[in-house]
Amino acid sequence: MPPRTHAPLLSILRHPLPIQRPSATLRNALLRSPHHRTLIAPPKMGSGPLMTRRSDRALPDIPRPFRIWLRTLPIFILIITASALGIFNYQKSSSSVVASTLYALRTSEAGRRELGDEIYFRDMWPWIWGEMNQLHGRVNISFGVKGTRGRGVMRFRSERRGRMGGFVTKEWSLETEDGRKIQLLDEGRKDPFLNSALQAGE
Repeated sequence: MPPRTHAPLLSILRHPLPIQRPSATLRNALLRSPHHRTLIAPPKMGSGPLMTRRSDRALPDIPRPFRIWLRTLPIFILIITASALGIFNYQKSSSSVVASTLYALRTSEAGRRELGDEIYFRDMWPWIWGEMNQLHGRVNISFGVKGTRGRGVMRFRSERRGRMGGFVTKEWSLETEDGRKIQLLDEGRKDPFLNSALQAGE
C-alpha cells in the first residue's frame, strides 16, 4: 500500500500565498483608533507651573551631568583656591613673627616719628605678602601699617645662620606713602628680634 501524502500541504509549501499589506485606509483607521495615543510635549523652561496632571504628557529631557560639571568646575576651583589663600594668609597674620615685628615697630622711635601712635595693620583684613618659612630659615614678609600720622608698608627679612643657628635680621624698613624708605634697623641699636619668638622658632 503506497504511503499517504498530504498533497494540499505540499502545494502550499511549494507555492506560498502572497502576503497582503494593509491598505492606506486601514492604516489611517488604526492610527485614529482610541488605542493609539499621542504624547503631549513636556513643559519648557519658564512656562510656569502645571495646573493639571496628565498621563500622556512626555517627560522632559534629563540634563547630562557632564555638561553640569563643565559649568560648575571653574567656580568650584575658584572657591577652593580663594579659601586656601585666605587660610594661609590668616596663619601668617596670626603668627608670632608678624606679632613681633608689629610690636617692634610700635616701640621704634623712627616708626613712631613717621606713623604716630596706635600703630596697627593698615587694612581691616591684612594681607601678608612674601615667604614665611621658619623651618628652612627664610622669612621675607611685608604688610601695610598705619598710625595716627600716616601709613606705610613695613618689610622684614631675616635668615638663619646655619642649621642650628639663630636668625639674623637682614632688612627691617618702612616705606611711606610718599615713597621714602626708612631703615628701622639702627646700627647703634641692638637687634630687637634677638630675644623674640622668631629665635625660639615658634
